[in-house]
Amino acid sequence: MPSAQDPFYVVKEEIQESIDKLQSTFHQWEHIPSNTGERANLIKELLAGCESIEWQVDELDKAIAVAARDPAWYEIDEVEIEKRRRWTGTARTQVRSVKKAVEAGKESNGTSSTSVNGMHRELMRLPNSHQTGRSNKYAGEDDDDFIASESDRQLLLIKQQDEELDELGASLVRIGDVGLTIHDELLGQEKILDDLGMDMDSTSNRLDFVQKKVAMVMKKAGIKGQIMMILFLVVIFIVLFVLVFLT
Repeated sequence: MPSAQDPFYVVKEEIQESIDKLQSTFHQWEHIPSNTGERANLIKELLAGCESIEWQVDELDKAIAVAARDPAWYEIDEVEIEKRRRWTGTARTQVRSVKKAVEAGKESNGTSSTSVNGMHRELMRLPNSHQTGRSNKYAGEDDDDFIASESDRQLLLIKQQDEELDELGASLVRIGDVGLTIHDELLGQEKILDDLGMDMDSTSNRLDFVQKKVAMVMKKAGIKGQIMMILFLVVIFIVLFVLVFLT
């Protein structure tokens, strides 16, 4: 499943945006003097953000656990499962570090700056310095592995989709040919039915004509003539019966 359609990456992106916002607020909180209303508001915002992100990460962990039961069903492998678990672990550690730093700063009212700075360095995963960049937030090798894995997966999916589209196109062509054949057959049968209808009309007209002629002859012949005609027909029937069945 490509990352653009994988729910994990959709949720991961949302959580990462929340973490980035949390870190930005954390930086702002660090530089605000103690015992100010703005600092107290930021503390509430940071703690609420930590709770929300931790809940989202927990839910994502539950989804990963479900996928781990049958990775093939979700078109992923054990390596991908492990990478996702490492990411949620890293995200949880960062959020907990922020939460500890904020709670420590709230309790000490700004007097334990060394402890807060230490937690800040743990959060950012930087050496013991004053750097505030985000370049080492994730391991570069893991990012490369993610990119390579998802790139290969997308290429494979695109290839499979191309093959399926080719097969679908061939099937549509065959269906079109069958449709044309059926159309031609229906036209031929319609012509046959028209010819049969004309023949039946012609035969019906001839039969009506013969019946009228017979009726006229019978009427002119009278009773005696009708009896003679019946006897003549009976004799012809007997002769034909003898010729057919007794010879």
